[in-house]
Amino acid sequence: MHNRTLIEDAFERRAELTEDDLSALAPHIDAGLRALDSGELRAARPVDGEWVTDTFVKKLILLSFRTHDNAPAQAGAGQPKSYDKVPLKFERWREADFRKARIRVVPGAVVRFGAHVAAGAVLMPSFVNIGAHIGSGTMIDTWATVGSCAQVGERCHISGGAGIGGVLEPLGDAPVVIEDDVFVGARSEIAEGVRVRRGAVIGMGVYLGRSTPVVDRATGQVFHGEVPENAVVVPGSRADRRRPELSVYAAVIVKYADERTRGRTALNELVRD
Repeated sequence: MHNRTLIEDAFERRAELTEDDLSALAPHIDAGLRALDSGELRAARPVDGEWVTDTFVKKLILLSFRTHDNAPAQAGAGQPKSYDKVPLKFERWREADFRKARIRVVPGAVVRFGAHVAAGAVLMPSFVNIGAHIGSGTMIDTWATVGSCAQVGERCHISGGAGIGGVLEPLGDAPVVIEDDVFVGARSEIAEGVRVRRGAVIGMGVYLGRSTPVVDRATGQVFHGEVPENAVVVPGSRADRRRPELSVYAAVIVKYADERTRGRTALNELVRD
């Protein structure tokens, strides 16, 4: 069991930690990383409809870089080795472990230990960083990346080449949150703690940060840092108020998802089984 108080205290005096301190701390860090890996511990979780960030997780991960040395990861014949402070999640897994977890992992998928992948998830050749949380039935498609501490909900599709941003510092920054039943189109980027609410559809090549205006075409309402529930969003632009002859990037809500949209973006159940 990880000792939260001990780890919090060690982080506050991290510049003063001795080798003996780090050795004593290592078992507690390892226990915390196991809790993160299993999904017991999360960088953020929903509470009464809002997402609450647990800064302890970032402290845990950052301290682990002090308590762990770089080491080569095991690799099968013809596969590249790695040399890192964080081992690979599946490095020591056997077939029984995958059957128990009920996930599919296609060759080329890289997941660092401390990332949680729930039952029914499918990982194409992709990268999932430490602290990330992948919900049940979600597909992380080819060359997509899920950054540190990012939270991806259930039954989502993160399409090819999409980037879900990560965050370790500053400690207080919220991670990216992709809620349940969200579709993220190919080559899109979502970063800086943006929250994409349940059922939203993010079109191909949409870039979202906290300062990106998300404009509802029908009403003119502008959102920052979040995408409303069921919104269908595409890349667009709007006139610069100070220089009307110029336009600046904006994401545009063109409609709200209906059954036709759902049919076009839904993953076939066969890919999950």
